[in-house]
Amino acid sequence: MKILILGAGQVGSTVAENLVGESNDITVVDLDGEKLRQLQDRLDLRTLTGSASHPSTLEEAGIADTDMLLAVTQSDEVNLVACKLAASLYNTPTRIARIRATDYLSRETVFSKENFSVDFSICPEQILTDYIAKLIEFPEALQVLEFAEGKVSLVAVRAFNGGLLVGKPLSYLRTHMPHVQTRVAAIFRRDRAIIPEGSTIVQDGDEIFFIASTDHIRRVLKEMRRMDKPIERVMIVGGGNIGRRLARALERAYQVKIIEFNKKVCQKLAGELTNTLVLNGDGTDEKLMQQESISDVDVFCALTNDDENNIMSALLAKQGGARKVLALINRSAYVDLVQGGKIDIALSPAQVTIGSLLAYVRQGDVVAVHSLRRGAAEALELVVHGDRESSHVVGRRIGEVDLPRGATIGALVRGDEVLMGHHDTVIEAEDHVIVFVTEKRMVKKVEKLFQVRLGFF
Repeated sequence: MKILILGAGQVGSTVAENLVGESNDITVVDLDGEKLRQLQDRLDLRTLTGSASHPSTLEEAGIADTDMLLAVTQSDEVNLVACKLAASLYNTPTRIARIRATDYLSRETVFSKENFSVDFSICPEQILTDYIAKLIEFPEALQVLEFAEGKVSLVAVRAFNGGLLVGKPLSYLRTHMPHVQTRVAAIFRRDRAIIPEGSTIVQDGDEIFFIASTDHIRRVLKEMRRMDKPIERVMIVGGGNIGRRLARALERAYQVKIIEFNKKVCQKLAGELTNTLVLNGDGTDEKLMQQESISDVDVFCALTNDDENNIMSALLAKQGGARKVLALINRSAYVDLVQGGKIDIALSPAQVTIGSLLAYVRQGDVVAVHSLRRGAAEALELVVHGDRESSHVVGRRIGEVDLPRGATIGALVRGDEVLMGHHDTVIEAEDHVIVFVTEKRMVKKVEKLFQVRLGFF
C-alpha cells in the first residue's frame, strides 16, 4: 500500500515506524527538515520538506497514486485542507485527519464529502483521555482495552506475591471462578512472551493479559489484584488539552485537583471546570505536594508537555505516598526506562493513539487494533467472512486453525454472545474474533489467515 503521511511529529513518526516494516511504501512530509532527516536515518522511507497543504508539495510527494493519506500535522486546518485537496484534485481513496478542536469534532458535517472529505478523524488527546479514565476506573490494571463495541475487554495486570495465581497453574483460574468467562491471552515474563497453557505456572512480576466479557472484568480484577479502598481522590499536573479533558471527564465522580504553572491557563480552567480545584503552582514542588496532602491521593497523573517534569513529579508523588502514579512520556526510550519501576504506568501518547490508525491500514476486515507493551505486541479484532471452502478459519475449531506461533485467539463475539477462545470453540462466519499477537512481525500472517480466498465475493 502506498501511504502519504503529513506531519513528522510524535503521531506521524510512530505511524511511519509501525507501517514501514509491513511492505508499505511510505512518504512523510513536514516543514522541519531536521525531523525528516532523523526519521530517514532510522527508517526505510521517503521524505519531503514542504507545506502539507500546498498542491505542489502533495504532487511532489506522489499524491496522484497514493492509496491512503494520513494528515496528522499539528494544525487542524492544514489537515482538513490536505484531505479536501486529496479528494477533489487527486481522488485519493482513503483520507484520515488528525483533529484537535472540539468545535470541528462536534460538527460531523465538517468532514462530509461536500465539505472537507475526511473519511476518518482522530483526536489523540481525546483517545488518551478516555484511555486514562479507564485506568482510573480499573486501578488494578496496567492496560484496559475494549473490543466489539465494548462487549469484550482485554486487561493487563502484574502478578504479585500473595495474589490469586502466583505459584499456581493457569488451569486454577477456571476452578476458582467457574462461573466467570475469562481466559489468559498472554504472559510476559521479564519482557519475554510466554504462550499460556493450562499447566503454565504464574510467577511474581509476570505481566498477564486476560480477556473477558466486559461485564466480568471488575470481578476478575478483584480476584487478581485486591485494592485496599476505592478510588476517590485524583490529582492532575498539567492543565493543557489532556489535563483539562481528563478533569472534565472525572470531576463528577471523583475529588479532582489540577496543578498548572501558567496563571492565565489556571484562570481559564477555573472558568471551564465546575467541580475541580485549580491550583497555580509547579508539579515538581515538593512543598506544594505536601501542602495538598499527596499522601491522600489515590491516583496521580503527570500530564504536562515536558517528559522530564512528568517523570520528576510522578516520582515525587510516589515518594510522598500517592497510591498509583501515571506519567505521560513522549520519548519511547524514557517509557521503557521508567515503566514498572516506582512509576506505575508510563503512557506513550503515540502508542495509545496508533491503534485507531492501524485499523484502517490492516488488510482484511479489521475492526480494531490496539498496540500493547509499548508497540511490541498487538491485539486485533477481525470479522470473519466466507465459508469452510473459501476461508481458512470458518467452520473450524480453534485448535484446528493454523495460527502462527505467538498468536492466540482470546475470544469470539457472535451477535451479543461472548465466547472464550478455547481449543474446541468453532468459528462461524461473521464472528468477531479477538486475536492477541505477541510479536508484531506475525501480524501480516494473521491477517492473511483470516482473509477469504479470491472469488468468494
